[in-house]
Amino acid sequence: MRKNLLRFNKQQKYVFFDFETCGLNLGSLRNKPWQLAFIVIHDDRIVEECDYWLRWEGIKVSEGAAKVTGWTKEKYEKKAIDPIAPIAHFEKYLYDPEYIKVGHNILGFDVYMHGICRRLIGKRPDYSYLNQLIDSLALSRAINENIDIQDGEDLLLWQYKVMSLRKAKGKNKLIDLCKKYKIPFNMQKLHDALYDIHKNYDVFKKLIWNVSI
Repeated sequence: MRKNLLRFNKQQKYVFFDFETCGLNLGSLRNKPWQLAFIVIHDDRIVEECDYWLRWEGIKVSEGAAKVTGWTKEKYEKKAIDPIAPIAHFEKYLYDPEYIKVGHNILGFDVYMHGICRRLIGKRPDYSYLNQLIDSLALSRAINENIDIQDGEDLLLWQYKVMSLRKAKGKNKLIDLCKKYKIPFNMQKLHDALYDIHKNYDVFKKLIWNVSI
């Protein structure tokens, strides 16, 4: 067994992140990311956690998104702040190559939401961090399909290959993985970005013992 696997590297630095948004559109600037949460991991422990609600003019959260996430106008008006500083804070870790970036379905959703954030504040999207990214959804699907990464295989391309599977075995939502690995969770708190990434961190620590990354 290779000793350079992540499961053995307790010094690896991570940033886990998640966005909550107005809807599911990956390209529209109307789908504004209104919650950005991330946790920073050093030496196998959480050293920083941040939960930002981002203030955007003319925000319109869909009825479905509001119901799932618990968004209300009153809560938003109370908590939301100007997005410039939160995004800069997050990008300090996102663009630091010492950190592996982790999230659930971030290849299929959250990386696009970060791109929308940058466009909304007048910057061009910058996906240069993608080769330092691990998607726990891809890992879960790979485990269910018994698709292990081969020596020398590019991790990002391998994840995209796994994510492209039309029919993936098993249930791979975050709640399903919590159940699978017997990780306690509060159903009422799921889809809050900060709560989700804490659960994602617990799930990730299980997943890396079942796939050779």
